[in-house]
Amino acid sequence: MRARNVLLIAAFLFVCSTVAAADSAPKSAHADIMNAQSAKIGTAKITPISGGVKIAVRVAQLSPGSHGIHIHAVGKCETPDFKSAGGHFNPTSAHHGVNNAENPHPHAGDLPNLTVGANGKGSASLVAKGVTLGDGANSLFHEGGTSLVIHEKADDLMSDPAGNSGNRIACGVIEK
Repeated sequence: MRARNVLLIAAFLFVCSTVAAADSAPKSAHADIMNAQSAKIGTAKITPISGGVKIAVRVAQLSPGSHGIHIHAVGKCETPDFKSAGGHFNPTSAHHGVNNAENPHPHAGDLPNLTVGANGKGSASLVAKGVTLGDGANSLFHEGGTSLVIHEKADDLMSDPAGNSGNRIACGVIEK
């Protein structure tokens, strides 16, 4: 009877630790998007979905048209050029772009273009496949963090390394 109780207690503790580890991944993340003058021009809310994360972006004060938007590999957004954000988040060393003939899977940080209206406002619900808020190589919370960067022009969705999307014009550090 005593051995059975010890086994039951051990099993209970194992289940509790497994549940606690699963709950350690944040339920969501966010980024305050800033322009080169350090003014907040938008927000992004990031939530886990099956096979990746959903990024709900809302921005203002941008030029009308399509803009490349990507997850970058470093959680720093130093003005005025945001080069501190590093390159695209790319834990699998893939080529850039969903239309790039060299690879079946793009960078983990590649996203569809963001469209901004004539009023300078834009919003989108984007999906980053293979990205997680939990642990592991594809986590947005790896050492050094990640950021969300908006570029001045549309991403052509195929040219390495950034789709010919031009200069970085806005950036937000992704936070828990």
